[in-house]
Amino acid sequence: MNVLFVAHAYPRWDSDIAGVFVERLAVALTARTHSVEVIAPADQGKAGHEHRRGIPVFRVRYAPKSRENLAYSGSMVQRGRGLVGTLTVAGLVGAHAHEISRRRRTAGVDIVHAHWWVPAGLATWMARLAPSCPYIVTLHGTDVALFKNSWMARFLAKRVLRGAAAVTAVSSYLAREVERQIGFDSEQIVVQPMPVDVARFNRTSQGGGGVVAVGRLTKQKNIDMVLEAVAQLGRTGRDVTLTVVGDGPERASLERRARELELIQQTRFLGAVTPEQVPEALGNADTLVFPASNEGFGLVAAEALMLGIPVVASQGGGGVTDIVPALGGGRLVSASHPEALASAIRELLDDPKSRELAVETGRRLKRRLAPDAVAQAFESVYQEALARH
Repeated sequence: MNVLFVAHAYPRWDSDIAGVFVERLAVALTARTHSVEVIAPADQGKAGHEHRRGIPVFRVRYAPKSRENLAYSGSMVQRGRGLVGTLTVAGLVGAHAHEISRRRRTAGVDIVHAHWWVPAGLATWMARLAPSCPYIVTLHGTDVALFKNSWMARFLAKRVLRGAAAVTAVSSYLAREVERQIGFDSEQIVVQPMPVDVARFNRTSQGGGGVVAVGRLTKQKNIDMVLEAVAQLGRTGRDVTLTVVGDGPERASLERRARELELIQQTRFLGAVTPEQVPEALGNADTLVFPASNEGFGLVAAEALMLGIPVVASQGGGGVTDIVPALGGGRLVSASHPEALASAIRELLDDPKSRELAVETGRRLKRRLAPDAVAQAFESVYQEALARH
């Protein structure tokens, strides 16, 4: 079938991480003999038609060059505020809607797949596709977070999702949040994560590397609780090393807290790494601690398990609870209680079977998140959507 992807983030070069999982799905669908085209925004005037990995990509102009900075930076919400920002977002949605209609007429599109309900889903809904060309929407997490403080987002999202032939979400947490925030029945949402380059996780951690925490250093990631947990372990006679991978606005505060807790000699702040460097950064960790709250998916927890590293995660971590088992190769605890984190870390360190069980969980995740498996799942979603139309 002919599938048209619409996304506000899609790789611009080979090492670009913007929307790389969207490209991964597009490539996997192409390998299953489907035809895929992509509509994405221009990047500060850089627009036009290109081919990436054999897939046609149409980058659409939507504003003056200096204002074409909404996409690719991870700051669309902030840059979309105010009168000028709102007008720029409207320009992006309108330009995408126009291009969707044009590709629909000229390319024989069977189905449109919008990634994120806004701006891509909103543009697809505005394109007023004929009944013979249904659209589906995938919710990734940042788009669902918009519901919390915006009645307009909730108002528009209801219409976008109700017009879709199918709605998917990358975690059951997001499906529940959509129902809670806007009343869209979570039973109608297909939970399907995006594909992962599982081939990069081709070894098994041997352990001995201590505790590792990975993530952007923001308050939402709760890395301070990992420091408190490691200090708690030390007070009970269990000294462990800690590696913090990532960077962000909380780094200086976290380094200061490590000194206050007298952990600075056993704590290493590695800084940010690329997605390709994550397996190396995780190394031979004994345990990954992932205390973030309200995560859309929790990719790094899946990556750790695919390396056979046991994981401690927050029971309020959102999508990560789809990944990390409560027992065996993982633990789900209250991230706001360092004592609970410390106890879970100790349990995993002392349980000789935890690594074996983490390896088995990782094998299942590899099968589930492999690009071809995910492409096959979306193929079924497309076929059901077309059958209903």
